[in-house]
Amino acid sequence: MTTYGLIGSGNIGGTLARLLLDAGHEVVLSNSRGPETLSDLVASLGAGARAATVEEAAAAAEIAVVTIPLKAVDQVPAAPLAGKVVIDTCNYYPQRDGQIAELDDESTTTSELVQRQLPDAKVVKAFNNIYFEHLRTQGQPHGTPGRRALPVAGDDAAAKATVIALLDSIGFDAVDAGPLTEGWRWQRDTLAYVVPAPEAELRDLLARAKRYRDQTPEDVAEVQEQIRRAFGG
Repeated sequence: MTTYGLIGSGNIGGTLARLLLDAGHEVVLSNSRGPETLSDLVASLGAGARAATVEEAAAAAEIAVVTIPLKAVDQVPAAPLAGKVVIDTCNYYPQRDGQIAELDDESTTTSELVQRQLPDAKVVKAFNNIYFEHLRTQGQPHGTPGRRALPVAGDDAAAKATVIALLDSIGFDAVDAGPLTEGWRWQRDTLAYVVPAPEAELRDLLARAKRYRDQTPEDVAEVQEQIRRAFGG
């Protein structure tokens, strides 16, 4: 059993908390508004779940999950996460997060920003390209033909292996997509974003990814069609 500290308890955080509990782990949930605002969620999750402050959740975590708007990453405490695996689910939405110049010019990636905020943590990018309802419903047993795969990136091989094992335990295959610098390949509005794909197809989508500055109108249309199909449109 592992204690997971969730920094952020929205759609992805709450869904992941349920999957983690079902897999036999404990979860400590937190958000920016305080533990008292999480009482209903904790009650619905049941035994093994509790609410805490962000600092407390970070300190209690054996593995942490940062699942918050990217604009709030600078509020994640670094000291209690030093040396720990930190799963980053964040995406950059300028209309929500404001303009971030180094993401706009593609000189860095979202997960590299998280790693910069948490210099002594072992940041692994995962869960950012799956809709929370799909996370809840699309997991399948190990070995199921066509099981959905999710991409993982990180600079620490052991940390990535830990997250890949977690994915398998909650119903998903994984593709090791390399270091954090490769995380742009499945950021929002790319071919692999929110698209249910088994391992071989996901590898192809990641290989075909284009940076925003290189996308043609045809590329944008293909991405939009992929997203539409992912939601049954």
